[in-house]
Amino acid sequence: MPDPGHLTERQQQWFASVREGLERETGKTVAEWAELARACPETAHRKRLAWMKAQFGLGQNRASMVLNAAFPPAASWAAPDALADALWGDPGARAIHDAVRAAALSLPEVIVGQRRGFTAFSRGYQFAAIKPVRAGKNGRAGVLLGLAIPVEEGLCPSGKQGWSERLLSQVVLEDAASVTPRVEAWLRAAWERS
Repeated sequence: MPDPGHLTERQQQWFASVREGLERETGKTVAEWAELARACPETAHRKRLAWMKAQFGLGQNRASMVLNAAFPPAASWAAPDALADALWGDPGARAIHDAVRAAALSLPEVIVGQRRGFTAFSRGYQFAAIKPVRAGKNGRAGVLLGLAIPVEEGLCPSGKQGWSERLLSQVVLEDAASVTPRVEAWLRAAWERS
């Protein structure tokens, strides 16, 4: 299970319910399931998920919990610093990350949740997320900031980004100086809605 310090209360409850349901309905602990999973001949996560479903009828959430116990990844929710280092290796993107993170953490009760492809900011619910973006026409990389506020001047619709569907708008930040009082105001507005 991920480090509870990086999860909202709702996320902690969800992980606990998946674990409890698996153990109650199958009569096996996650550790016992992990022992069975180690017999999987596959090495890729998706193929292991398919194997767990074919062999034992486990759905994706339960199988993922079992596989994470059987084959702990070096970078996972349980190791948020390793995930962050892998995602934010570019110094320019890391500087933007640090500026957004500082702005978000200036608000009360913010939980930073590091995922493989983005960094999430939550209170009761996720209110913002950031992820690195490739260099555009100007040749510079940046960071995409998604926000749980409606689109307004300066923001674009979020589209499909792989983060919470609550994040309705987004903006590309090109450098740490892009984290202006306006961006901080957007973060606060999104935080207030969470």
